[in-house]
Amino acid sequence: MIADMMPGTEEQLQKEMTSAYVGIDPTADSLHIGHLVSVMMLKHLQRAGHRPIALVGGATGMIGDPSMKSAERNLLDEATLRHNQDSIKKQLAKFLDFDSDAPNAAKLVNNYDWMKDYSFLNFIRDIGKHITVNYMMSKESVKKRLSRESSVGMSFTEFSYQLLQGYDFMYLFEHEGCRLQMGGTDQWGNITTGTELIRRKLGGEAFALTCPLITKADGGKFGKTESGNVWLDRRYTSPYKFYQFWLNVSDADAAKYIKIFTDLPKDEIEALIKEQEEAPHLRPLQKRLAKEVTVMVHSQEDYDAAVEASNILFGNSTSEALKHLDEQTLLDVFNGVPQFEVSRDELSAGVKAIDLFTEKAAIFPSKGEMRKLVQSGGVSVNKEKLADQDMVIDCSSLLDEKYLLVQRGKKNYYLLIAK
Repeated sequence: MIADMMPGTEEQLQKEMTSAYVGIDPTADSLHIGHLVSVMMLKHLQRAGHRPIALVGGATGMIGDPSMKSAERNLLDEATLRHNQDSIKKQLAKFLDFDSDAPNAAKLVNNYDWMKDYSFLNFIRDIGKHITVNYMMSKESVKKRLSRESSVGMSFTEFSYQLLQGYDFMYLFEHEGCRLQMGGTDQWGNITTGTELIRRKLGGEAFALTCPLITKADGGKFGKTESGNVWLDRRYTSPYKFYQFWLNVSDADAAKYIKIFTDLPKDEIEALIKEQEEAPHLRPLQKRLAKEVTVMVHSQEDYDAAVEASNILFGNSTSEALKHLDEQTLLDVFNGVPQFEVSRDELSAGVKAIDLFTEKAAIFPSKGEMRKLVQSGGVSVNKEKLADQDMVIDCSSLLDEKYLLVQRGKKNYYLLIAK
């Protein structure tokens, strides 16, 4: 998990309980799995007896960090930032201990609190004079942005970002005894500006530690799916979809991710990797990775429900399991299967299955074909075999009072929606 580390960092961590912070951008009211690496760093830090500080960048979030970005971001108002901060803290509490009396209990801070009343004149007088433009221009994130052949350029606002982040580190050094800042490798330039500011202005010594940016074996961007980010909040990514994301990573990625996103001991991970090599079709690595991360981010119950939901599509699950699914999970599980709308009024009166599945919804091209398949036991409604094509189906059969799941043969599913 370690990419770069300033000389002396390891010695500092071995010498005494050390406070270390990670900056989190509050542009949404949920973290996504791209944030998980730095959150896991804080988790490991606390487990090792050190004190984690999560800094929500309320002030810096109003500006935007140029690192790895090709465009400026939208700026947020204070009410939105506060809402996002509260939501993020709730999520972090699943990983970090904020509430105990332990000396290394985690703390959440927001840089808006110390920046909002700091005047521009005071800032450039107190902070700006300690860091030269030459030093700021030498940073990789600045050089990359300036060398891009684009008319957009880089605003002064963004250029000043590293000064603000450097000031955050200095503020936490002075007020929280924070000696270490951690983040992804793209943050190295911003972090070291902070250590430099602390050295020049306070004569203090501070440290930097970065983790590698997580990539996928195929070169694609980690944590992105066709529908966007994989979020930790169930409102944006259901536990089922979250579980499926981890279950479907490649073997190479699973072997890497299980070391980063779980607390499993080294020998257990090595045993799982060996198991995977011997029987890759059983996917022991992906299954364990998906379990660990889903339980950690959501809960054991959510994990169990996600496994049960997966079995509905790929295994021999029962109609009972289907009835337990909430509407969102049902739609996630059957995302992409053909859907037909049917009249709720007609269903209320009752419709014969053979009429419903041929005339009202074109699941079968003809009644003859449907009769044949029903006779051979190849048609199921809500996971129960249809014994008689003339069986009457009405609203009492609907899942979530809205859906009917029809299975033709082993692999063909259809979702009827009553409207």
